[in-house]
Amino acid sequence: MRIMEKAAAKINLTLDVLYKRPDGYHEVEMVMAMVDLADRIEMKELPRDTIIISSQAGYIPLDEKNLAFQAARLIKDRYDVKQGVYIHLDKKIPVAAGLAGGSSDAAATLRGLNRLWKLGIGDGELRELGSELGSDVPFCVSGGTAVARGRGERLEFIDSVPQCWVVLAKPPINVSTADVYGRLQANRIARHPDTAGVVEAIRSKDFFAMCNGLGNVLEEVTLSVYPEVRQLKNCMERLGADGVLMSGSGPTVFALCSKEKKAARIYNGLRGFCKEVYAVRMLTHEPV
Repeated sequence: MRIMEKAAAKINLTLDVLYKRPDGYHEVEMVMAMVDLADRIEMKELPRDTIIISSQAGYIPLDEKNLAFQAARLIKDRYDVKQGVYIHLDKKIPVAAGLAGGSSDAAATLRGLNRLWKLGIGDGELRELGSELGSDVPFCVSGGTAVARGRGERLEFIDSVPQCWVVLAKPPINVSTADVYGRLQANRIARHPDTAGVVEAIRSKDFFAMCNGLGNVLEEVTLSVYPEVRQLKNCMERLGADGVLMSGSGPTVFALCSKEKKAARIYNGLRGFCKEVYAVRMLTHEPV
């Protein structure tokens, strides 16, 4: 039997850090949504009790360092599955880009193996499993649009984002999330995003109010270390994007556009600036 799953990329419409917790993690509040840029995950049973991962991408680990591998091992151990599995990752989402590509692969693996092995695990339990793998995995299990709190694992699903075009661009650098959070001084953040305002704009389907409320407290940290990201953001703004923000810890920057023609202009204008540029739609569905 063979199972296929789509692993979509996420973007942060807001990302706020409230304080550093005693456990070393940061308490966050952020609005996350999914876009139609996705990896494809193929899973099939193996006769022997093993996990094998392959990919056409030559730049990702294919062993226990891979989150999809960790997801498969977790579900096998937790539910005492003795069956082996072969997992192929057809990578489209840039790596180390602030788009949760690895987390989405892990979430898709959980969903797919739940179907492949007929385990009957509900969405809530799958999200709990995902929280053991990474902060973004629970959101990626269900997708949609959500406010994430805690480390990112406490989710409040909300209405879909107004439909729009999204242009994503990743400069040719990789950014370590741990390094960015390490440089952040949570008690010295001058301006916090208006997450409640963005949620209200989404609820009322006010696209331009949503764009005006975009904010990410990690942006200044990353922009100060990587001037390429600042140049990319400035370029998108000059080209007339309705809203521009860095996603996650970066370095990917996204532009929101109400019209396809504007998205095409930004896409074409960025092609000479960096190789990894994508024009996609926002993924929308009702809250789970």
